Amino acid sequence: MSWQDKLRQVQPYIAGEQPRIQNLIKLNTNENPYHPGIKVKEAIQRFDASKLSLYPRPDADELRQALADYHHVSEQQIFIGNGSDEVLALLFLTCFNGEAPVLFPDISYSFYPVYCDLYQIPYQKIPLNEQFEIVKEDYYQENSGIIFPNPNAPTGLCVSLHMIEDILKHNQESIVVIDEAYVDFGGESAVSLIEQYPNLLITQTFSKFRSLAGIRLGVAIGSQEVIARLYDVKNSFNSYPIDSLAQVIGLASMQDSDYIQDNAQKIIATREYTKKQLKKLGFEMPDSKANFLFIKHPHYDAQTLFEKLRERGILVRYFHQPRIEQYLRVTIGTQQQMEIFIEEMKKILEEEI
Repeated sequence: MSWQDKLRQVQPYIAGEQPRIQNLIKLNTNENPYHPGIKVKEAIQRFDASKLSLYPRPDADELRQALADYHHVSEQQIFIGNGSDEVLALLFLTCFNGEAPVLFPDISYSFYPVYCDLYQIPYQKIPLNEQFEIVKEDYYQENSGIIFPNPNAPTGLCVSLHMIEDILKHNQESIVVIDEAYVDFGGESAVSLIEQYPNLLITQTFSKFRSLAGIRLGVAIGSQEVIARLYDVKNSFNSYPIDSLAQVIGLASMQDSDYIQDNAQKIIATREYTKKQLKKLGFEMPDSKANFLFIKHPHYDAQTLFEKLRERGILVRYFHQPRIEQYLRVTIGTQQQMEIFIEEMKKILEEEI
């Protein structure tokens, strides 16, 4: 056997395109179009660069406490990692260790099967119904864990806390993970259920709501026992994961939550405007509660629309996979960006007639 045969081979997650082309309207990776806030800017300006010669605080305790206060839980119920993707990777390794499959929707965040393949975790994709909705009864079966986003991605659809609670009641021997990357754009957080259900774990991110995709901060919220086990696994990899500047920026963001919430309300208003305008053009879409829309036109090919938009300097996300190959995911940008998007889409549709 050669050394090449000993290398692990996996099919990696493919992130949305990050082009170097200038002046694109970038609506493909669900980034927040607004500034992260003056307190973040001031914190960066005040930061003492000489501190970078020292290791950061290993558990980011000030930021953990700020998050605990915000979510009305204890500091011991907060875990912080380098973006929610790292948090998810660690929780797959920590929480999903049974022989039965981990369950998640067939149309969902495409990193989930990547983690399972990487860690050799058995999994089963549970089909959404024809309306792209989760059917709770499909999760009332033997499993080693359950995970799904709420709102779901790329559909943007939410499930109720009542449904989440039903799933928890039927899976008291498994960890149930609710991935709340987009919850602040119209969903309802399940944090309120943690005290009643110690097998519930919630993940969130600073990338979307808080406009901080560039610093990589992710959060898990759960029972003290689960969070302690997550830190045990994390410390087996790297005991200093959150750098000093990221901790400072994250804390400043927590202190500016009212401003950030105002930005979220702008995005919600623009999302509803964009829905209305797209429906006038004949597009169909689920009722998104996220900062993106999942759209299709019954008479136009999605890949063709994707390519024509890119030619016009507008980048959206196209998924070439079963059931959703005729859909585009469109991030909600500023009101001005979305007005340009609508006008260019009108022109494309007129050309295709």
